[in-house]
Amino acid sequence: MDLVVAMTGASGALATKLLIEKSQWPVTLVASRMGRVVYEQEVGPFAELEALAAKVWSDADLTAPIASGSVPTAGMVIVPCSANTLGKVAAGIADSLVTRAAHCQLKEGRKLVLCVREAPWTLMNAQSAATVAAGGGTIMPISPPYYMAKGRNPSEVSVTEMLGYYVDHVLSLFGQTAPQTWADVR
Repeated sequence: MDLVVAMTGASGALATKLLIEKSQWPVTLVASRMGRVVYEQEVGPFAELEALAAKVWSDADLTAPIASGSVPTAGMVIVPCSANTLGKVAAGIADSLVTRAAHCQLKEGRKLVLCVREAPWTLMNAQSAATVAAGGGTIMPISPPYYMAKGRNPSEVSVTEMLGYYVDHVLSLFGQTAPQTWADVR
C-alpha cells in the first residue's frame, strides 16, 4: 500500500521531500497549484520531487484512485498543510484531490496527519484543527523537535536536519521506526 503525501501552499516544503525520501512505503504524491509554487520557491524544481514518488496525481484529477475510499492506503500526510486546506478538511469540503483524499482517509478510519504550517493561528484555525482531530485526524504543526540537537552548538544544526527529525516523528505515527528518539539523546 502507498502512503499518500499531499502538499499545499504553505511554507515548509522541504519537509515534503524529506518525508518522501524517508518513507518505508511507496508514495503517491499530489500537490495543490500553490504547493507546487512554494516548493519551487523554497526547494527547487518540482519535477525533482515528482521523481521521488511512486505515483503522482494532479490536484484537479478527482478520478484518481486515492479519491475513493475503496482503495486501501497506508494513510495520508498533508505536509505542509495550509490554513486554507485545514479549513476545507474540517468543513468536509472535497473540491480537490487533496481534500477528497483526506476525506476518504477520515471516512475509512485511516490515519490522516495534517502538518499545519501557519503562525500565528486564528480562532478559526484552532476550531478547524479541533474539528479534524475530533473526526479522527492528527494535527501536527511543523514544529521541529529541537531537543534532538541536545548538547550541540545550535549554529551547527541545519534546518534540513531539524526537519528530518520532525519527519521521522510524522512517519512514526504510521508505524515506521524512527532512527533516533528522545531516549537516544537524553
